[in-house]
Amino acid sequence: MSTAAILSAENVTRSYNISDDVVVHALRGVSFSVAPGEYVAIMGSSGSGKSTLLNLLGVLDKPTTGVIRYDGQDVQELDDPAVAKLRNERIGFVFQSFHLLQRVSAVDNVIVPLTYRAGSRTNRRDKAVAALTSVGLADRLDHRPNQLSGGQQQRVAIARAIVTEPGLILADEPTGNLDTTTSSEIMSLLEALHKDKGTALVVITHDPEVASRADRRIELRDGVVVNDAVN
Repeated sequence: MSTAAILSAENVTRSYNISDDVVVHALRGVSFSVAPGEYVAIMGSSGSGKSTLLNLLGVLDKPTTGVIRYDGQDVQELDDPAVAKLRNERIGFVFQSFHLLQRVSAVDNVIVPLTYRAGSRTNRRDKAVAALTSVGLADRLDHRPNQLSGGQQQRVAIARAIVTEPGLILADEPTGNLDTTTSSEIMSLLEALHKDKGTALVVITHDPEVASRADRRIELRDGVVVNDAVN
């Protein structure tokens, strides 16, 4: 695979030992790459291996065999501090369940990824305010998650994902907890940010309608890629 890819998976497998004589093969030789600025949907039903793949792409887990690369670098060659730096600087995560800190404001949630970087508190807050403004929440800066709708909470999560200006956004079922109208709004927002900032966007989904919006669709079934094509 070309080292020009921002992200690549090369013959990746992931197996889990359930017991001494039971092994579950969640991924069985998955290979693909994502170019800088590309918009890709990874689609599969429950049990297809997409959640396992997400954890590997997000460097939250390690493959049993095979290689995950960012900008040509095998992530398994990185030590723990380097992996943490990669996740913080290169990847923005958007989760189905938002994963917001419930006791702090929207702006403080968005500041969290910036706390690991140099700079003043004022500078970090300014960046968080700018990110929240870009997702339409300039009037909700001091609201806590329980004071926000589901769609607004996902917008906070998106602002948190983009505040570090990552090269890649990984969105895990970003519309899974939202109604149809709000889901469409959130996807439109992600797509606008992807286009405006040139950020690669990888959406993990079980929903064919969400997958159809991407420029390219990778379909997983039983731990293998069964289709990889332009939409």
